This record gives sequence, structure tokens and C-alpha cells, in this order.
Amino acid sequence: MIRELIVLRHAKSDWNTKAARDFDRPLAKRGVKAAKKMGHWMQRQEIMPDYIITSPAKRAQQTLRRLGKVLEFDDKLIHTDKRIYEANVETLLNVLADCPSEPQRVMLVGHNPGLEMLLLYLCPEASQLDVAKLMPTAALARVEMPADWSNLSANSGHLLHIQRPRQLDT
Repeated sequence: MIRELIVLRHAKSDWNTKAARDFDRPLAKRGVKAAKKMGHWMQRQEIMPDYIITSPAKRAQQTLRRLGKVLEFDDKLIHTDKRIYEANVETLLNVLADCPSEPQRVMLVGHNPGLEMLLLYLCPEASQLDVAKLMPTAALARVEMPADWSNLSANSGHLLHIQRPRQLDT
């Protein structure tokens, strides 16, 4: 059985906010627009996750809500995991290992640099891409994964596609 991992970086956050902590920074107007744009792209591509794991940070939660408005996915699919905020590769691999075995398409919503490092660890193709930043805000990567996520090794995934909001017309 082949699984798919959808890696979504939160949309652009508002650095001018009066939020006391980084964790509480909301989306910027540009981020709201990019998240909606990515949701419409996912809808056109018929990419619907079976299981969603998200960071509890405000900007990640807001990004996911904007996607949810477009994709109309059930809130029961969403699982918040505090380990994702400021996570390194090892932590993200542990989060994935804790996923139930039933879902075919899992979405991980989080932050850089952890998400970029995860893609570079899992996908040998990712290191060959000629981009200054692999996962800019609101970028989405699709990765073909092995059936068993409990013990993922380096280069065990296959990068199918990276979609960045700036590449989309609408």
C-alpha cells in the first residue's frame, strides 16, 4: 500500500501584529489570500486529506481554517499536535509514526525550517531543486510514502510535486 504525505507550510504571518509571542502571530492579509488560493488549487486537483495533523500555532490554525472553508473537510479529520511547533526532523518523524494506519493521505501543517528539513530527509529529489527556499509560506509538497510510517528512513519518500502560491493565477 502506498501512502501520500501532504506537507503544508503555514501562510504568511503578520510580523506587525501586537502578539506578545511568535506562537500567537496571526496571518497577514497576503497569507489569508494565499491560503484560499492553495485551497482552490487542492480542490481542482482533487487532493483531499484523510487525516490532518497541525501545529497549534495561530498562523497554522488559521491557514488550515482557510483551506477548510474551500475544501469543506470535516473538523474530525484535524488533530493538533504541539510537537510540530519548532520541530526538527526527528520530532516530525515521530509525529508521523504516531499516525493511525488507516489514512491513505495525511496532511502535516507546520513551520520552517522543520518542514524543509523533513522533505530533504525523505526525498532525494528535493535536494536537486533549484530554489532559494524549498517551502515558502503556503507552499504544499506532495510526497509518495511507504506503507509503514512507524520507522521512516532517509530517502524513503518520493517527491511528487511542490506547489507554491505565487505560481497560481487564482
